[in-house]
Amino acid sequence: MASAGPTTARRALRAFRTARRDFRDIALNSHPTSNNPTGSLGARSERIVSSPAAKTTPVAVGPTPAAGGSPLELSDVSVMIGGQGGDGTLTVSDLLGRYFRKRGLYVYTSRNVLSRIRGGHADASVRGSRDPIAAVKAHVDALVAFDQEAIDLGRPELAPHGFILYDSTSFRSDLPNAVGFPFATLVGGPLGQPIFKNTAAYGALSVLFGFDPAKTREVIDERFRRRGDVALEKNLKALEIGRTAASEAAGVANRFSIGEGDAHDLVLTTGNQAVALGFAVGGGRFFAGYPITPATEIMEYLQRYLPPLDGVVRQAEDELGAINMVIGAAYAGARAMTSTSGPGLSLMTEGIGHAGTAEIPVVVADCQRVGPSTGQPTRHEQSDLSHLVNLGHGEYPRFILAPASPVDAFGITVDALNLAERWRLPVILLLDQALCQNTIASPRFDLASVRIDRGRRISPEEAAGLAQYKAYEVTEDGPSAFAPPGTPGLWSQVTGNEHDEWGHVSVNRTNRVRMMKKRMGKMVRAQPELPPGRLFGPASARIGLVGYGSTSGPILEAQTLLAARGIGTRYYQARTIYPVPVHELEPFFQGIDTAFVVEHNYTGQYARLLRESLPAHHAKLRSVLRYDGDSFRAPDIVAAVEGGPQ
Repeated sequence: MASAGPTTARRALRAFRTARRDFRDIALNSHPTSNNPTGSLGARSERIVSSPAAKTTPVAVGPTPAAGGSPLELSDVSVMIGGQGGDGTLTVSDLLGRYFRKRGLYVYTSRNVLSRIRGGHADASVRGSRDPIAAVKAHVDALVAFDQEAIDLGRPELAPHGFILYDSTSFRSDLPNAVGFPFATLVGGPLGQPIFKNTAAYGALSVLFGFDPAKTREVIDERFRRRGDVALEKNLKALEIGRTAASEAAGVANRFSIGEGDAHDLVLTTGNQAVALGFAVGGGRFFAGYPITPATEIMEYLQRYLPPLDGVVRQAEDELGAINMVIGAAYAGARAMTSTSGPGLSLMTEGIGHAGTAEIPVVVADCQRVGPSTGQPTRHEQSDLSHLVNLGHGEYPRFILAPASPVDAFGITVDALNLAERWRLPVILLLDQALCQNTIASPRFDLASVRIDRGRRISPEEAAGLAQYKAYEVTEDGPSAFAPPGTPGLWSQVTGNEHDEWGHVSVNRTNRVRMMKKRMGKMVRAQPELPPGRLFGPASARIGLVGYGSTSGPILEAQTLLAARGIGTRYYQARTIYPVPVHELEPFFQGIDTAFVVEHNYTGQYARLLRESLPAHHAKLRSVLRYDGDSFRAPDIVAAVEGGPQ
């Protein structure tokens, strides 16, 4: 086993940082239309922003909340921003996330967008907390609405103290907890484009929550400076337009306050970014894929920072081409991976089976979304598990690994590469939309811990001393030694047909049994090397929770809520899904009376797999299911546990 090496790791990290800055700006929108400012408020705003950005000064807001009394202090805050696709909802979310990070808060953002470039309802939420979080908050403290639909959809999620800021350019609201500003009009005249209303809305929010003016402007500077002086100047002006409007409106300024946190040494990242960096740092050098939501970003990130590491990224004509390119690259000796989602996975199924029987090491990242067919491309689900466990016709070995966070995704991607080459089989990274695309404040990835294990590889020097080479030699532990094609003095045949040790096609019954045992035995022998599950909560608890992927965040939060009510729980976070780690789950189930299996699908696929593998504990399992395209909130799980057996 070898280290990735400090030079390679540093090169990968530099490329990653550049790519992350580039692709974080994909939410930045431009709009071809503009509106002229009208009314006295618009005139005041135009005068405020008449000077260059360098000379604009932050709007001063007094310490006393306009609503009267002391600000409501929030240690855990959630803001929803809604409008039409192209309104810049994701930009507001990103700006808030950056500010919360500056204040040392843990951050979690989510998105709800349609599978189109512009139009249709879109919303985003951002949460900041002094405590670690990895889930959407149950209730929203503030709602920014760019249209009436955003109010209609977001209002049911408002907390009792919740407040609404809306763009009154085209509609009015009579709600007592809503204040409107003509954001599009206010910015359209002075700045030439109404899209700057998103930055103005961020300015209004900064007044609502009593943000530090200097840090508020720092966020704008960091977000837009590299886009040029003009873009930076206009966004700083839009910020002050929003702050002026909010500070002059009754009942808005300093309505809430947010304290400082201690989570300062964190980075904002996503699961897709983590997988891509794990692939690059883990020695991955060939990637082929086809664009599909929510997996596309993996390929986009790698297109930026894999070539500087002498790697190759290819956008194939379809998923059939992608999986076969990856198989070819892996057979040639490269560490190779592809990424896809449900529809693409269906097309790749036969190719993955070919890799399984031909013992070719490939890694497939499956970013699950709502299915079947096209389903809902941008919505969250965990409904590919049964397909993956029974992937294709026939039987062949595969590992299915499930990270729960970006840090986990980084490490398990490296593990997947090592396991694929060590055991010469396909490895599936089981991800989901929330993990792939939602942004979270994450610890920095530990590049120094990366180790690369390429399995048994025959060097040219070793090859020179061999009397014969068997590509599928039967060994005591399963995997055969690998020699890349073109190794001097060696010849081998690789095929998806049943074959003997030399790779010759064979229908011999004795050989068939021997080869099946060789391949399938890997799943037993490799178990000590597979990522172990993690346990949370007191060992004495008699109530169990089981989940994988992004469900880990709401489950952990639910544990805290339940503990506060005197209900102890023990959580098993699965990281190896298949083969089922019976040696871990058997003692876990023995120690509890009831286990709630939390997952995002209709039929309880993971619970069904557990029942098949541990039938003695069948009666203990209770399914907690959600399949509406949205993620679990912690209270959903609390309600299921407190409600008892379902």
